[in-house]
Amino acid sequence: MTTGLGLAESKDESLRALHYILEAWEEGATSGIAPELMAYAAIYTALSDLVAAYGEDAVADMAQGLGPRVKSGEFTLAPVPQNAARPGLVQ
Repeated sequence: MTTGLGLAESKDESLRALHYILEAWEEGATSGIAPELMAYAAIYTALSDLVAAYGEDAVADMAQGLGPRVKSGEFTLAPVPQNAARPGLVQ
């Protein structure tokens, strides 16, 4: 449970936002929703909101910069075989 992290009480809005995302993620996981499906939904929602706020070109530029960050391991928590099948992802 994420309540022990103290994020909800933080003065930093980004940490409070993270608290709510983690709470929703936990609720989905306990409801049996696969983490990768929640991730796809979260990415879609995030990109849609960013496009509404900043426009398609700015979000496309930001998203293009994610490739090198992903490949460098910035978002890797545990190694995943590169040839593992991932539904919906272009191999």
